[in-house]
Amino acid sequence: MLSCQTPPPLRPSDRLCVVAPSGTLREYAAFDRGVELWRAQGYQVELTPGFDGRSGYLAGTDEERRSQLEIAWKDPDCRGILCARGGWGGARLLEQWQWPPSEPKWLIGFSDITSLLWSLSLQGISGVHAPLLTTIATEPTWSQQRLFEWVAGKSLPSLSGQGWGGGAARGLLLPANLTVATHLLNTAAQPDLDGVILAIEDVSEAPYRIDRMLTQWRMSGALRQIRGVAIGRFSQCLPPPNLPSFTVEEVLRDRLSDLKIPIVSDLPFGHDGVNACLPVGLPVTIDGDRGSLSWD
Repeated sequence: MLSCQTPPPLRPSDRLCVVAPSGTLREYAAFDRGVELWRAQGYQVELTPGFDGRSGYLAGTDEERRSQLEIAWKDPDCRGILCARGGWGGARLLEQWQWPPSEPKWLIGFSDITSLLWSLSLQGISGVHAPLLTTIATEPTWSQQRLFEWVAGKSLPSLSGQGWGGGAARGLLLPANLTVATHLLNTAAQPDLDGVILAIEDVSEAPYRIDRMLTQWRMSGALRQIRGVAIGRFSQCLPPPNLPSFTVEEVLRDRLSDLKIPIVSDLPFGHDGVNACLPVGLPVTIDGDRGSLSWD
């Protein structure tokens, strides 16, 4: 993976565009609160036409959602793109499509937005794995400020979790929802994994499904390329009731601990809790002995 370029810092009065590249919007009250939070920072937040569209579980047809994204991306006055929500559908936009030429601008979101963040990194532009408009209002103040300060050009403080050992390693950070990332393996949207620090989280996946996905990573050889693993929250990843099962932590330890690389778990990012922003494709140091993730 090549190091990515950070877009120019945002300034008050900059224009940000809202797009819904994935699932149809359902959480309107949470969405409105998210928009107001960004506006309270002094930004002009514009709702791209069609952001509230619907086509089954998608926020409009592929053509409509791709058009939203292209309009915002090619708009010379738009300095950043705020994703409304996750769900599913982002990867569908990448079939036989390339990012149009544009000056670098911010792309902010997580979960299903993983596909767009990974694809954008192939253009050498660093997006931000960070709260969506439907989730940012529930973040603690420090997490909101972390994101606002990062896009304004300030530095990122380190994050602390539980170290699993393995020493320390330096590489380019590649955050992802595990399910979405697994379905990007060996596609044109997958960045080169050689030397990356992989940061993973997920939601509502039973332990056996996490096992299945990580086994695919192992069998494909993808995990042999990475230098470290940063593990966020695996929320609602519970075994089926009344059936024998491993816990999700047992699965993660079983599938990752023999890689002999630094691993840090319990980091504050992911669904259903604090979701500290993580920049894509920038140098980071992971220390599996100290349990830290820090930026250069």
